Amino acid sequence: MHLGAASLATTAAGGGFVALRSSRIFEPETEKRARFTRDYGQGLERPKGVFGVGAGGPEEATRAAIEAVGGMKSYVRPGETVAIKPNIGWDRAPIHAANTNPIVVSTLVTLCLEAGAARVIVTDNSCNEARRSFTRSGIWKAASEAGAEVILPAPHRFRPYDLGGRILHRMPIFTTAVNADRFINVPIAKHHGLSGMTGAMKNLYGLLGGRRNRLHQSIDASIADLADFLRATLTVLDATRVLLRNGPQGGDIADTQVIGKVVASVDPVAVDAYAAGLLGLTPEDLPFLDLAARRGLGHINWQSMDVRGS
Repeated sequence: MHLGAASLATTAAGGGFVALRSSRIFEPETEKRARFTRDYGQGLERPKGVFGVGAGGPEEATRAAIEAVGGMKSYVRPGETVAIKPNIGWDRAPIHAANTNPIVVSTLVTLCLEAGAARVIVTDNSCNEARRSFTRSGIWKAASEAGAEVILPAPHRFRPYDLGGRILHRMPIFTTAVNADRFINVPIAKHHGLSGMTGAMKNLYGLLGGRRNRLHQSIDASIADLADFLRATLTVLDATRVLLRNGPQGGDIADTQVIGKVVASVDPVAVDAYAAGLLGLTPEDLPFLDLAARRGLGHINWQSMDVRGS
């Protein structure tokens, strides 16, 4: 794989730009090469088969979940660049449970920096206007204050990759995430009108550019394709407050419920199976879980794993 040098512009809270430089660029696939898969766990001895659960307030629950799966030093090495990908899809406040809780995100930023990360990036490709979504969600302010570089989506940050999936073929992908050393997927557990639920695997839609809505016609297969393409270092699910109805955008506080949990695992299928139960669903209600499990991306029966924590 060809590697080169690159620089990206990072928008910081309060205006202005910070130069972000990376020594590595993962080049898009050509038609003559095999499909591209990005595995962010390479070179790490991560605690696989472990499922961590933290309870309490957002910071307490996040720290407990990460400690339960071995601590952040099991996932981040000194000097690395870490991309944290929350759900920042919507122009909603934290109380609406449409986006990842900002305190969960800022706590993960702090833990990555404490583990020795040289740079922590927080980003997403929002559905609503990005600047409004990043601001109203509270994530821009919280992540910046914790020491992260918050990057808004822009056309020049997407490049086409051959995903080689059953539904996803050549698609524009957010290079800010692809070029990081480690990738932490931080979804919120919430209802989705088409897929039934948004969780770990559906959250990866925020890395796609182009006409994402056309994938909704085969949404279960496209979710599995995307999870197969991008394999996160760690998945951390925000279930501090979940959206039970009228997702993914929500807007009515009555549709939300405080759960007070954060879960963490290397296994995104297990995380989504757990999240389904919080929303009153079973794995059978979510065909993408079975598709992903059949591809060897994880295990639906999270209870059979080494469950630690609350």
